[in-house]
Amino acid sequence: MAETSYRNAKNVGHVMIGQGSISQLEGVIAPHRGNSEPAVWFFDHFFKHNDLPDRLPIAGDDIVVFVDTTEEPTTDGIDMYTDQVRKELDGRTASVLLAFGGGATMDTCKCVGNLLTNPGKAEDYQGWELVKNPAPYKIGCPTLSGTGSESSRTGVLCNEVKNLKLGMNSDFTMFDQLVLDPDLLVTVPREQFFYTGIDTYMHCFESLSGSYRNVVVDALAEKAIDLSRQVFLSEDMMAPENREKLMIASYLGGLAAGFVGVVHPLSAGLSMVLHMHHGIANCYALSVLEDIYPKQYAEMMEMMEKQGVQLEKGICQNLTDAQYEQLYGASIVHEKPLTNALGPDFRSILTLENVTARFKRM
Repeated sequence: MAETSYRNAKNVGHVMIGQGSISQLEGVIAPHRGNSEPAVWFFDHFFKHNDLPDRLPIAGDDIVVFVDTTEEPTTDGIDMYTDQVRKELDGRTASVLLAFGGGATMDTCKCVGNLLTNPGKAEDYQGWELVKNPAPYKIGCPTLSGTGSESSRTGVLCNEVKNLKLGMNSDFTMFDQLVLDPDLLVTVPREQFFYTGIDTYMHCFESLSGSYRNVVVDALAEKAIDLSRQVFLSEDMMAPENREKLMIASYLGGLAAGFVGVVHPLSAGLSMVLHMHHGIANCYALSVLEDIYPKQYAEMMEMMEKQGVQLEKGICQNLTDAQYEQLYGASIVHEKPLTNALGPDFRSILTLENVTARFKRM
């Protein structure tokens, strides 16, 4: 076949959508269970004190992993969870991996899956098309919507040593099956529902505002933004119909996830240096980018006022010069999205002084 510039895009293989669909999970798992091959269940640590695991078809020899989502996933953390799963497998092969949680839990499941079938450490696969062998069959059951992790081909990790937030970008990283049940969003705290949910709006408008575009991504992103507006400009973003709309928006947004813009690099800086979660970090980033994204800045402020959500001021006050330089370094390293948004001369706009001033305004 002749070399071309076209990419052969992969999507999630199967998707089950609708209220109560989690009740069908046992039938979804059954074809993939082996006689002596356990399933591995990844849960957000929130579910240690929730009855959800008790309501799921977890077999006696299955492996249950509670993922500490206090902070964003790290390369060292993925290595630790991979070692834990390998030890409990004790030479066996995992029949299926399942994830219950938000982006952090789903990314952990996807990245551990890659390391179970590929040698080395998590940091070896931060980048594009570095994973060579398929992971075990993976099922994503999001209990928090917005990141699009359930339908994206990346698992985003913070590398503390390199001061770098970057994903395992590979077709092998994607889930094979999704179960999208809006009832699983009922227990999400209100502010977290907003901060995580609006990530769909963020990465979709950044994609549409950039120079790296295609008609399919545009169509998916436009619909995800439309659904996000319906949710966050409504009287109650957590009403049952809005939980379902946000879950679909997140799914479509993950499929549309291409190159982002300026919001995500600044957000990555906050995650690396201040250990801030991705969703709220995005909101802080957009709150100081009104000159670059004036319409979206105004719309986010309207959404926050409508839903009674506020950003605490002063999060970057009293930092040292070294910390501001770290924030800048962890942001400006993301050349592809910044070029997508501002062109190849983005450094002439986002100088150290310019970006530091933005962080000081947060």
